[in-house]
Amino acid sequence: MSKHTETAGQYPVIPLRTEVQLPGHVGPLEIGREASVRAIEAATRDDNLIVIIPQKNPAVRDPGQRDLHEVGVRAEIVQVVKHSPGRFTCVMRFLERVHIDALVATEPFLVASVSPLQPTSVAAADSLIATTAKVRDYLTAVVTDAQAKENRSDKDKDSSPRGELTRAQVQAIVDPDKLVDAAVPYLELERDDLTTLLVETDTMKRLERIIPSLERQATVLRLKADIGAELEGQSSRTHRERVLRDRLRQIQEELGEQDDNAEIDDLRKKIEDSKMSDEVRAVAKKQLSRMSQMASSSPEYNIARTYVENLLEIPWNVVTEDRLDVSAARVILEAEHSGLEKVKRRILEFLAVRKLAPNKHGPILLLVGPPGVGKTSLGKSIASSLGRKYVRISLGGVRDEAEIRGHRRTYIGALPGRIVAGLKKAGSMNPVFVLDEIDKLAADMRGDPAAAMLEVLDPEQNKDFVDHYVEVPVDLSRVMFICTANQLDTISQPLLDRMEMVELSSYTTIEKIEIARKHLLPKQLVEHGITKEQLILDEDALADIVSSYTREAGVRNLERELAAVCRGVAVKVAEGTESVHVTKPMLTELLGPGRHQSDVAERKPEVGVVTGLAWTPVGGDILFIEARAYPGKGEVKLTGQMGDVMKESATAAYSWVRANSARLGIDHDKMMATDLHIHLPQGAIKKDGPSAGVALATVITSVYSKRPIRNDVAITGEVDLRGHALPVGGIKEKVIAAHRAGIKIVFLPERNSKDVLDIPEEVRNELDIRFMNKVDDALGTALGEAPPQSEPEPAIPPPSAPGRGAVGERLPS
Repeated sequence: MSKHTETAGQYPVIPLRTEVQLPGHVGPLEIGREASVRAIEAATRDDNLIVIIPQKNPAVRDPGQRDLHEVGVRAEIVQVVKHSPGRFTCVMRFLERVHIDALVATEPFLVASVSPLQPTSVAAADSLIATTAKVRDYLTAVVTDAQAKENRSDKDKDSSPRGELTRAQVQAIVDPDKLVDAAVPYLELERDDLTTLLVETDTMKRLERIIPSLERQATVLRLKADIGAELEGQSSRTHRERVLRDRLRQIQEELGEQDDNAEIDDLRKKIEDSKMSDEVRAVAKKQLSRMSQMASSSPEYNIARTYVENLLEIPWNVVTEDRLDVSAARVILEAEHSGLEKVKRRILEFLAVRKLAPNKHGPILLLVGPPGVGKTSLGKSIASSLGRKYVRISLGGVRDEAEIRGHRRTYIGALPGRIVAGLKKAGSMNPVFVLDEIDKLAADMRGDPAAAMLEVLDPEQNKDFVDHYVEVPVDLSRVMFICTANQLDTISQPLLDRMEMVELSSYTTIEKIEIARKHLLPKQLVEHGITKEQLILDEDALADIVSSYTREAGVRNLERELAAVCRGVAVKVAEGTESVHVTKPMLTELLGPGRHQSDVAERKPEVGVVTGLAWTPVGGDILFIEARAYPGKGEVKLTGQMGDVMKESATAAYSWVRANSARLGIDHDKMMATDLHIHLPQGAIKKDGPSAGVALATVITSVYSKRPIRNDVAITGEVDLRGHALPVGGIKEKVIAAHRAGIKIVFLPERNSKDVLDIPEEVRNELDIRFMNKVDDALGTALGEAPPQSEPEPAIPPPSAPGRGAVGERLPS
């Protein structure tokens, strides 16, 4: 049995100073005392049950057991309206009378142990039945007359207890004590009379005490109803409406709702003055109409008001004027970003098209590149160059579809989604909207946010985007969406198809030095309170910070190292030094020893070690491939966290070397009598992709022919069983990594020659980039001497479906 049906137990107590409540009805209580507020809070955390006990002396502020009556009413909290931290209005359902056995606690609020109150009666049963019938008849008359008056008042429902009971309900009450409790709200009784009815256990005495007042009330109600009907028939409709409005105003004043009409009128004026469409305006006015028929304490009232306020905050048809000056935009982009020529060109193209065709839908750009290359900050620069408002939301880790589309208004605490919230923040319908980390969206049981983005990022659909909270179309067609991502693998194909991809590759050393000099160092000087005269940084020192202390695609770590230099200089300046000239030897003092150095520079030509090139989500990198042969049975062992695709490439390379062993100067019998172990160092990092195929063939040839491989040569390309070098992806990042590592000669597949145009000019000028159709083209240079001439082979086959490159290499374009 639940505690709602078990009367006996311990409950929080609310002592009443002036009021007396009896069971059988629902009504509000004003709570102001600190102990009573804590009792309400405790009850709402438990089962919403509480005991109401009137005080003997209303003047007592902190009553004890002697100050309270021995009978109270057990009540259930229906609703709590918090006006301020120390003032509540509680709507309660008063259940039954209980006997107060003892107060078991007084701090921080009163707690009472109660038991059921057992009614008694010394009167004869016939007399009790007759008196009960008499009270029932009087109460029926009162209820009937009250309902008749309400029906003649154009269904204007009074907020008093009248109208809660019907004639049938009164007739259905059998228990005499419940009949007394039901009659009390219709009577005008003093506090002492109500207290007597509360504590009296003799049922007959309770009935007899209410009969005079009930009889008098029935007569008064009947007379008032007759007079009201007579007056109503004689008055005009205008007079009747005035009377009803006066009554409504009085009721609102009693309930503390006298400002509701002013609030609704203010919202109505704002709706008329807004630029929302007729469809949205009709929806807002409908909500106002509903609000005018509700009490301000009603939860539905607050929900409707919040909805209307959210509609008003959306900048309907408010747009900013685009600054379509291509020359000015070029200056802004050049000043705020170094490099990124392809992206800048695309933005200027958009401005030019926008100027010539103003009604064209804005593009949806996807900036893809490693962390720290400026994807997010580029969005702010685009907004600045266009003269538009800028909004950014991060989608990393978003798993709930409602984060995009909003929550239904039926949920508690519902709000619009992030898209509509972004428009409200921008204050216009055509901002530059950056959707950061769109590749980090995830799906779970709450829906797929990536699917919700399909409508947002479709120029043909987002004109009528519907947020679940707003439930009216919101035009997103004028928004310029810019998405950023580190990789494409986790983006769904339908979503990817809606965006125009622009790749941002890793920065070269020269670009990093320029960015540090123009942007990062001035920013850190300001943040550390240092002037340009107080810190002089040599070019050699800056170049050494880039090459020896950072190794990344972007410039975030470079900025951290510059901040460390500024902190070290700040200490010297604070101690009295006027100016600090930072040279390359001083970096060890400020930053410690260099953390990165060129692996290639330390190596010498060796047998069985070749330098490959890899693409990673954070830029390119070099990849050493080692091989050793030892007596065995011609088996091949592969280690170093190699993926399935790379293992297949190793097998194909081994098969090609074995098939061409004679012309490569390899003893086939000796090859079959040895085992081969191929290993990729840094075994904690998984490596996969076909782009190491040519490099694998080279290192296998080196092992069996005992010819060393040059340490200044790097090779990338897929190999097939006929020795053809097939195209791979990530050429720009790989070549930049080779340049950073001190490589002099880079071998690329012939079909990747078109990708060389994307490589920065300063890198191309310092590298000897050579192209190969077959493995033999690389062997002659890599092994130091030309192998025997091969016999003519068939023409190069059509390009095979390119796979992923080493270390998660992306697909070639």
